[in-house]
Amino acid sequence: MSNHNGGSEMKIIHEPSVYVVGRQYLDDGELNRFLTDHGVTWQSDSEVAAEVLTESAGRICYMSFAKPRPGGNSTYLKHIKEVGHGSVLEHAVWNLVFTGVSRALTHELIRHRAGMGYSQLSQRYVDESVAEYVEPKIIASDPELHQIWQDAVRQMHEAYLKLSEGLNIKLTDPKLAAEAGLPPDADRTTRRKSARQAARSVLPNATETKIFVTANARAIRHFLEMRGSAAADVEIRQLANKVLEVMQKESPNLFGDYERIPLPDGTFEITTAFRKV
Repeated sequence: MSNHNGGSEMKIIHEPSVYVVGRQYLDDGELNRFLTDHGVTWQSDSEVAAEVLTESAGRICYMSFAKPRPGGNSTYLKHIKEVGHGSVLEHAVWNLVFTGVSRALTHELIRHRAGMGYSQLSQRYVDESVAEYVEPKIIASDPELHQIWQDAVRQMHEAYLKLSEGLNIKLTDPKLAAEAGLPPDADRTTRRKSARQAARSVLPNATETKIFVTANARAIRHFLEMRGSAAADVEIRQLANKVLEVMQKESPNLFGDYERIPLPDGTFEITTAFRKV
């Protein structure tokens, strides 16, 4: 949904998006050199670098390359999950981008610190005059509540625009700029940043953001189990389900044990027999 307000644009969205922008590369030559130096030969049946590296890490713990048990990488990683040897999953890493998520969601997301790194859209440097807002499904499904929500968001959006415009004008006055803590020779970019960082104070938690996430498999599993729970916030549970979809394609042997159970609100709870690996 798009709404035009005095030359600005306000968009309402309801679904997050997940992009896999980076994944690991396996150096077969170096792995084989290590194996040769230790008098063994071994080759994984997986073509997914993260799965081969995870299995390699596990086998190094016991130097169990010489006589691997049958079943290949899938069986090996299933056993790792069964016995809870989760530290080896920390060697599998992906780079993800989440968009169409609210600031409320990222306040929860960044609590996942161990094994996850973040770079998030800056409201100080990025103009929010063309902004997206994430509407909760429970509000969107009710016309009366949707109208209340939309009116409130539009009012805050317009306040942001007016504040940004007014502050930019104010900060062109050297005296007023000095009172705001800016140097006398502050350039246009510095003035704009100061205006936006003050104006953003009226933007709601519903404001859409984009965040770059680097995470290892163990941290992703923890995120899926915590935020894919029926007790989790609906929006972050939607995101967890999107993450699960892409990760099961990326690495079925690391994430194929997860199942999705339908919930009354139309989302899915994420479950596994191998919790807290």
